[in-house]
Amino acid sequence: MPQASFAPGERQGPKGVSMGEIQGYLGSEVFYDFGEMSCGDLLIALLKAMRPLSAGTLVEVRALDPGAPIDIPAWCRMVGHALLIRAGGPQNTHYLIRKGG
Repeated sequence: MPQASFAPGERQGPKGVSMGEIQGYLGSEVFYDFGEMSCGDLLIALLKAMRPLSAGTLVEVRALDPGAPIDIPAWCRMVGHALLIRAGGPQNTHYLIRKGG
């Protein structure tokens, strides 16, 4: 599984995923950078990362996999989270998700 990259001021989250200590670009409370992680691995890592968060938490995800613009919205609908924003140009590399309850 590819490792996510870490930016200064960030700490390591579940399975090597970068989890920012400060807000993400989209006004999130938590930021995960999954980089080029493939969507199967990305969705499992995202599920594990979001599990301990409280309902209503705003989570920003950065994902570069070409399937992410289709897979992340579908996953959000399936598990009961709200996808609020897709941003980052034509590839929609950033996603703002409100964790469902």
